[in-house]
Amino acid sequence: MAYDFDRVIDRSGTDATKLQKYAGTDILPFWIADMDFAVPDFILDPLHERLEHPIMGYTKKPVSLTLALQNWLVHHYGWQVPEDWIVWLPGVVPGLNMAVNTLAADAQLLVPTPIYYPFLDLQENSGRRQIAVPLTLDNGLWSMDFAAMNDALSPQTKMVCIANPQNPTGRCYSLGELQALAGFIEEQDLLLVSDEIHCQLILDEDKQHLPIAHAVPEIAHRTVSLFAATKTYNIPGLGCAAAIVPDAALRQRFVATRGDLVPGPGPLNYIASEAAFNDRSDWVPQLLTTLRRNHDLVRAVAGERMTTVQATYLAWLNIEDLQLNDVDGHFESHGLGLSNGAPFGHEGYVRFNFASPRSVLEEGLRRLSESLRAG
Repeated sequence: MAYDFDRVIDRSGTDATKLQKYAGTDILPFWIADMDFAVPDFILDPLHERLEHPIMGYTKKPVSLTLALQNWLVHHYGWQVPEDWIVWLPGVVPGLNMAVNTLAADAQLLVPTPIYYPFLDLQENSGRRQIAVPLTLDNGLWSMDFAAMNDALSPQTKMVCIANPQNPTGRCYSLGELQALAGFIEEQDLLLVSDEIHCQLILDEDKQHLPIAHAVPEIAHRTVSLFAATKTYNIPGLGCAAAIVPDAALRQRFVATRGDLVPGPGPLNYIASEAAFNDRSDWVPQLLTTLRRNHDLVRAVAGERMTTVQATYLAWLNIEDLQLNDVDGHFESHGLGLSNGAPFGHEGYVRFNFASPRSVLEEGLRRLSESLRAG
């Protein structure tokens, strides 16, 4: 069937975070990473069915959810993952924090930047010192700088935390890059945490997402891989994620950090994610067609400001030449709500979420064009 990703849906009255930030203004929000597309019926229908029951009590993880994830991993990657490797969580960000808390209190973690800002909160949350190492930019493509990462190491460095696909730059790391990272991890005796939440949102048709624990299995015992269906299917309000931790001792430490701090997902969250992992329809391919078109529309306006986006629905735009004293205020004055690059660890950039119906995006791009000329 054909899905309509250009239907404009009124989200007012839903307390949507995306809208609430600019409530009472005419600012169009292209900041937070959720999409303005309807959740497909194959997810909504089982939710409606569950809501026919009048009790929403504490709920154990359904066996069928784990099976759905296992089958999904086989379908997309040929990766056979035993049930005991999987730890279910209410989201990827709690998983990041749990992984860091497996380290000794004096340990350090290394994070290539720019990166999704909760990575940069790990130091404050955990008390472990964080070392930020900038990615390198070459011909519009962001890459890990292994020489700089090596120089940044100290005897206390015990973990590297990455996102693949990368947020906010949109990189989809190649097998060669993942092998180089694996060699670095092995040589330096480190652990690796990989946030793979954007794994199905590959825009470059010549690229393929590769989970490092599967693509380079010799370092699987050093990895915590974090997966969720919430970005792909636009269900972030129904948080549910899976940590895949092959090593039993690391997994035991990981689970032990949970304590009473990290609750389990709720019944609707489980149902939505199970339906998503069971999806074999044409919904995702049609979504990707829309996102590729939208990417091209942004590129036509942003030009060389926009670095190469191989994955995600996020454009990373260079605005350094504008020399803005108030980045947020400048774009808001032109009716645009964007994400400032500073919280991602890289000033002089903004992130633009282009997962919107064409008419909404085109108006946003008209405003973007004006804001870039006015700088």
